[in-house]
Amino acid sequence: MVSLSNSLVLASLVPSHHNLTYHLIVIVLSALAAFIPRYFPMRFFTNRKIPEWFNEWMKYVPVSLFTALVVKGIFVDSKYHLIVDKLHLFGNTIMVYGLASYLIAAVCVGLVAYFTRSMLSSVIVGLGVVWLLSITIGV
Repeated sequence: MVSLSNSLVLASLVPSHHNLTYHLIVIVLSALAAFIPRYFPMRFFTNRKIPEWFNEWMKYVPVSLFTALVVKGIFVDSKYHLIVDKLHLFGNTIMVYGLASYLIAAVCVGLVAYFTRSMLSSVIVGLGVVWLLSITIGV
């Protein structure tokens, strides 16, 4: 049987919404967690020459990360299963691997990005296409 004093000790270990010390500790630890991964590489590479092959390789990191996020968002659900969607066009049902509305928007964004090289135009077109598809076909 749990005594009253033991439950009071356990309750005091659980942070409350009004515990200022707990919030300050969380803020400081979060600041350190955000600062350390940025500071040490900068400190380490300040006085060293970075090889040219490394700079060439690092050019592709943002593109590959963005592609991985987009592909997962379109083709894979939260349980990591392939998404199969049905698209109804002119009385015909077409099976599509991935979310149909996002695929259509991705193709439109890809075309706009290729021809305009403008991030702003690409984002606006992507949002607009997803919005239009959501109000017209309810996806």
